[in-house]
Amino acid sequence: MSTTPPSADGSRAEAADDQAERFEDVAFDVFQKRCPSRSALEHVTAKWAVLVLGALAEGEGGARFGALRRRVEGVSEKMLSQTLQTLERDGFVERRVLRPIPPHVEYSLTPLGRDTARHLLGLVEFLEGRMDEVVAARTAHDRARGGDGTA
Repeated sequence: MSTTPPSADGSRAEAADDQAERFEDVAFDVFQKRCPSRSALEHVTAKWAVLVLGALAEGEGGARFGALRRRVEGVSEKMLSQTLQTLERDGFVERRVLRPIPPHVEYSLTPLGRDTARHLLGLVEFLEGRMDEVVAARTAHDRARGGDGTA
């Protein structure tokens, strides 16, 4: 996960403001290597991010870390934590501390996160609806190459 480096005087807030000003009049193009939209695309389309955004979109209101971990089967605590931090930094997820002791933190989608999740879930639904074709293509591919079809 990348972070905003401090500016010359060490202020992360100033560095973030400087970064925002640099992109004020930029035409974003995800196909350009250095375009910041590419990293945002990488963040939201990462395996765990798609699943976390989808899990948050399913519920009403916020979800606690443990509930997200149970819903997104297979994600480690470390990966879930990193994914949530990245999505929060990019403005897709909001983290709310409801009670510091004992810790009670909830995560929810921001308006940007809700809109993004809607698009990603459309892709998920499309793929789930076409999995018979994907499985058939995999089987044909593996047979043609003498594979065992365990993908």
